[in-house]
Amino acid sequence: MLEKTTRMNYLFDFYQALLTPKQRSYMEMYYLEDLSLGEIAESFDVSRQAVYDNIRRTETMIESYEKKLNLYGRFKERSTLLDELEETIDSDAQPHAQNLIMQIKELD
Repeated sequence: MLEKTTRMNYLFDFYQALLTPKQRSYMEMYYLEDLSLGEIAESFDVSRQAVYDNIRRTETMIESYEKKLNLYGRFKERSTLLDELEETIDSDAQPHAQNLIMQIKELD
């Protein structure tokens, strides 16, 4: 469950601009603020089932965006490669290279 939550948080970061304000609110409350379905339903004066359905549809939509655009996949791959590069470069011997790596990481 924690792995799914972490993945959803990353996907939400990448694709939240493509969601409606209501979808963003539900996802933020559920995944970022860790509120229950009941708490979210109470805030919006809707049923728990309505919140559940909206969150599941939004998750499916976000996964569809990721399947097409692969932003999170490329981010993970880039991060892994940067970590490997950082490990292979001796920090004392290559200060300029280390500086470039840090700049690239800050872009993400």
